[in-house]
Amino acid sequence: MSVIIVTGAGGLIGAEAVRFFAAQGKTVVGIDNDMRAHFFGDDASTKWSVDRLQSQIAGYRHHAIDVRDSAAVTRVFAEYQGDVSGIIHAAAQPSHDWAAREPLVDFGVNALGTLNLLEAARRHCPGAAFMFLSTNKVYGDRPNELPLVEVGRRFECAPEHPYAAFGIDESMSIDQNKHSLFGVSKAAADLMVQEYGRYFGMKTACFRCGCLTGPGHSGAELHGFLSYLMICTVTGKPYTVYGYKGLQVRDNIHSYDLVAALYAFYQVPRVAAVYNLGGSRYSNCSMLEAIAACEARADRHLQWSYADQNRVGDHIWWISDIRRFKADYPTWDFTYSLDNIFDALYAGVRSRLRDRSL
Repeated sequence: MSVIIVTGAGGLIGAEAVRFFAAQGKTVVGIDNDMRAHFFGDDASTKWSVDRLQSQIAGYRHHAIDVRDSAAVTRVFAEYQGDVSGIIHAAAQPSHDWAAREPLVDFGVNALGTLNLLEAARRHCPGAAFMFLSTNKVYGDRPNELPLVEVGRRFECAPEHPYAAFGIDESMSIDQNKHSLFGVSKAAADLMVQEYGRYFGMKTACFRCGCLTGPGHSGAELHGFLSYLMICTVTGKPYTVYGYKGLQVRDNIHSYDLVAALYAFYQVPRVAAVYNLGGSRYSNCSMLEAIAACEARADRHLQWSYADQNRVGDHIWWISDIRRFKADYPTWDFTYSLDNIFDALYAGVRSRLRDRSL
């Protein structure tokens, strides 16, 4: 028996990973206690997603435990021991704004929770591939120092800069800049994942992701902007754009493509790997461009307003340079274009409205 443990199993990446690895014949064990509802309210609950996994995925095993509970985490790992061949750690408190409300909870979930999982893996399945969903926010606001120019409805990196052609690579420093408390808690976890790889020889990887999206996202005002933007457009909820004239740019990667990248690493894991991974130059858009794309699918105007004050730690322009990952795993590639992503988001919102899970 080959077991994959997935934390945050009801979330966007977690649920996608459960389905993907189950389809590869793996026994999948999920950990998720629906903290997302605590973070962002009942509308952001992942219960609907966990219910679907339990009804649709044969052999799926779910544990509603908190990753901050070291004893509970250890019990799960002790049950499966050396049968565990992979850990996908996607559980997180993912919001800048929320982290400032409850810093102890944010750091506990993101940093201590990661340490609990690493230690349980080291003791019970040290040969397993440990895949951590980190974030580009570990770089703080350093990307905002890039020379940017206004081009149409977006900002672009000045063409003479080295990052203009392919995006931001892993050499960018994480030091001497403002991160937000969320960025710090994720950076602490990111460094610990690397250190367990280097110090103990474990096969670990940090995937420093841009915007992750897909129809399985329980988008909320404080997290999951593309999903939430589509929800607001379809349902008529008002939306607020924060700062930068709506020209801020994000790269967007579909959850399936990200999980396929995790699977590539799982098959040929490395020690203490670090990858920037996102939509890259293949799939990216500004806020204004995203609004137009949502409106086109829904055939209605979004009710949106503008606030001059940007969110703390927010990036003005982020496009991931994915060449390091592609060099290590050349057979991996995108399957969802930006248009495909918007189509899937629209279909997903319509489906959840029909199912009354939204």
